[in-house]
Amino acid sequence: MATILITGGTGFIGRHLCQRLIADNWQVIVLTRNSKAGARQLPGTVRLVGNLDQLEAELIIDAVVNLAGEPLAEGRWTAARKERFYSSRIGTTEQLCSFFAARTQRPKVVISGSAIGFYGAGNGGISPVDECSPAVDNFSHQLCSSWEQSASAFEALGARLVYLRTGIVLGHGGALEKMLPPFKLALGGPIGDGQQWMPWIHIKDMVALIMYCLSSEDIAGAVNATAPNPVSNTDFSKTLGAVLHRPAFLTMPALVVKILFGQMGEELLLQGQQVIPRKVRDSGFNFQYPLIEPALRDLLSNKK
Repeated sequence: MATILITGGTGFIGRHLCQRLIADNWQVIVLTRNSKAGARQLPGTVRLVGNLDQLEAELIIDAVVNLAGEPLAEGRWTAARKERFYSSRIGTTEQLCSFFAARTQRPKVVISGSAIGFYGAGNGGISPVDECSPAVDNFSHQLCSSWEQSASAFEALGARLVYLRTGIVLGHGGALEKMLPPFKLALGGPIGDGQQWMPWIHIKDMVALIMYCLSSEDIAGAVNATAPNPVSNTDFSKTLGAVLHRPAFLTMPALVVKILFGQMGEELLLQGQQVIPRKVRDSGFNFQYPLIEPALRDLLSNKK
């Protein structure tokens, strides 16, 4: 039985990943600051540790999935919150690297979190963005770039390293949950001009893609964790409204977004690039939900 260490295991993606790993007969260890919450949220066979020092010296850890990081879309980006964004990502990653550098046994593969924010600003551009595309500098890019740089130390430890550049993950408990209330009340619609791209991925494909990266020895470096068919904010809004049988034409003006959410609104709600998962697609990974309408219908079939 292979053993995997996960940070961020009690988060939205982490919870689904742990369930899949347990089902696939992995021994799962989750590093968490809140063991009580972890015990409620995760399968009982998951081992919860509050500190890396609790891991025995003789324990063989085959893989690491590093998903820890304070959520970005919970409100305005104050100076204090920006500092927590960095410390919760870079700080945790550096602790992991230091821990394994001091051990004789090192993980064979490390999947370290990042996000499509790595590519920076964009609004309605027609050129697809893959793992080799250049980035536009802004705060999101700087944060993701620093996060990836902190994880690069794992390569020196001999690990196959994957930078998981995640898009908008759709599923119960994720971003979709926050979008539903206004749409159900027929108050939903595009944000700004609606031309910004929304690279998305169904939670089932997200978990499957992580499992694929764990097992595929030829996958390394940046990996875009997005569906192969990103949509504009307008198309997403129309499709979500149609699935819910609600109109979706009430636009939130860009100025209102900037006033309410500041820089967070500008970078996460009003901007978006056409990110595609070229690396995993070319290597043979098959998406269960490559198109937005079937994905939303699957997720919302019992939630209308």
